[in-house]
Amino acid sequence: MLLIILVAVAGIVTGFIKKYTPSDTRMELADYYHTGEGEAALILQDTISEAKGKIVDGRAYLPYSVITNEMGGRFYWDKESEKMLYTTATDTLEIKPEDTAYTIAGQTKQQDYILVKEIGEEFYIALDFVEQYMPIQGEVYDKPDRIVVSYKWGDINTVSVSKDTEVRYQGGIKSPILSDVKKGDTLILLEEMENWSRVMTTDGIDGYVEKKNLEKPQTTELSYTGEYKEDYSSLTREHKINLAWHQVTSEAANAALGETIQNMAGVNVISPTWFSVTANEGTISSLASADYVNEAHSRGMEVWGLIDNFNPDVSTLETLSSRSSREHIIQKLLEEAQRVALDGINVDFEALTEEEAPHFIQFVRELSVVCRANNLVLSVDNPVPQFTGFYNRKEQGIVADYVIIMGYDEHTTGSEEAGSVASLPFVKEGIEKTLQEVPKEKVINGIPFYTRLWTESNNGTLSSEVMTMDAASQYIQENGIEVYWEKETAQNYGELLTDNGTQKIWLEDEQSIEEKMKLISQYELAGVASWKLGFERADVWSVISQYLQ
Repeated sequence: MLLIILVAVAGIVTGFIKKYTPSDTRMELADYYHTGEGEAALILQDTISEAKGKIVDGRAYLPYSVITNEMGGRFYWDKESEKMLYTTATDTLEIKPEDTAYTIAGQTKQQDYILVKEIGEEFYIALDFVEQYMPIQGEVYDKPDRIVVSYKWGDINTVSVSKDTEVRYQGGIKSPILSDVKKGDTLILLEEMENWSRVMTTDGIDGYVEKKNLEKPQTTELSYTGEYKEDYSSLTREHKINLAWHQVTSEAANAALGETIQNMAGVNVISPTWFSVTANEGTISSLASADYVNEAHSRGMEVWGLIDNFNPDVSTLETLSSRSSREHIIQKLLEEAQRVALDGINVDFEALTEEEAPHFIQFVRELSVVCRANNLVLSVDNPVPQFTGFYNRKEQGIVADYVIIMGYDEHTTGSEEAGSVASLPFVKEGIEKTLQEVPKEKVINGIPFYTRLWTESNNGTLSSEVMTMDAASQYIQENGIEVYWEKETAQNYGELLTDNGTQKIWLEDEQSIEEKMKLISQYELAGVASWKLGFERADVWSVISQYLQ
């Protein structure tokens, strides 16, 4: 009996010891990072990337796709020339894969390592070279090979180690050990739990440490200490911009400028729709008129000529993905700008796809170089940021002078239901999301001068027609439509029951425009843009001007 009791006690003690004794099993880091031969784990800030880097001849290389898509780099692979491009504020450098030299401003600069490598279907750019042209800093570690890259700067949550301990794969003493940390080491704090904290070590290991071995969390500033500096000067104006888009489709419209603007007041920029891409090779049509510019200048207005991609026979993807086509567009725009003495270029490329977007951004970069060198203001029109993050407004806000929100078309042709052209919540959301990427002194909000009259027919179809401010008011009066102020949209709303169905209208008038102008003032934006000239009532100009002082 005594022997049985002793064996039982021994078993209990052994089980207790096993349960509460930390495991000393170590996980192989190559298995942890899932790296194969020739691969280097890639740690971006505090996240282990699924993508892998390369170590070639002792030098670290980062995937081009990661640099551009995740880190915001402005390197660009040009298929036509088969070169890696990088556009600075003043020029574009060119790199041939497997070369140790690059060309910029007609000069060749030599390095002692290969700058761009093509491995499989991916391009890899040398970390040392990337650090010259981006505000990033990288560290390379071995056993196994891994590259830790910092590219986001500012406050981070950190925690100090209070006693020598281990970083484990999961939160538990039986989990395998990934690494040892010593008293005084600083770790990035990723997540706090009851007894464990998830941390990232300086050498890129994401794991768990017992909280009893850590000091209290604190905020630490992560500062960039490299040599790269953004050098993008801007031609932003000291005054608020009051821009009116002028739809010009003929020489006659140019000649009628004086009549068109006779009741206009407060506008300091007019943007005529003069240029359009007409072929995939980058040819453009032009209605640019020196007489028009001279008249606008005499009335105290700058002229920013607009270029669009509205030709249905032209492929935006094919055009912008070709360097020669981009260069042709830019050269022709410059020639026309110099011929008629333009003050700026307004880019209005709409309905871009995610595939087209990187080529569009490269076009904007290359155009910005020419505009900057020739004292031309560059502005870029963007839809309200809903499902269009690929427009890369952050990059636009760096290389262009103004980013314009087209704060309308909330409901338009093809919408599934009737609704406002630009309700106040829609406009507000567009401003707030744009300001997350672009500084307020570069953001202009576009407002509509048009209203849509919607008809919900008895057979279930939905249609709409565009109306000017005066036409909408006249229609309401002639049909006896009673309107009331709809607080949610910040617009006057009315309905009309007809034999064919129900008509609905959300008015854009002086009252609704004023609510939008209050937002522009509240968020201290750079100004307002109005679509389009000729659709407004004269009284609206005084409403706009009072919020742009």
